[in-house]
Amino acid sequence: MPDHAKPPPADAALPLASLHPGDRAVVVGVDVPGGVGRRLLDLGFVPGTALQVIRRAPLGDPVAYEIRGSRICLRAAEAQKIRVRVPGSESVS
Repeated sequence: MPDHAKPPPADAALPLASLHPGDRAVVVGVDVPGGVGRRLLDLGFVPGTALQVIRRAPLGDPVAYEIRGSRICLRAAEAQKIRVRVPGSESVS
C-alpha cells in the first residue's frame, strides 16, 4: 500500500487537513492565533469535540466538516493548524 493511502495511526495527533471524506476525529487543539483562532473555537473546534469530514470541493479546497450538528467549510490553511486525533476502534459521537 503506498504511504499516501495508509490510514493514520490510531490515537495520533495530526492536522485536520490530512483527513479524507468519511473520516472521523476528535479535536486536540487549535493553533491559529488572533481572531480566526477565536472564531474557530466559537464554531466548535474545541478540544474533545468530535467531527467528521463530509466532502472536499472539486479542486480540493475548501473542505466541509460536520461538527456539533453544523457543517462548516474550512480552507486548507486553517485546517492544517487544527490538530485532531483519529480514534482507534472507539465510536465518535
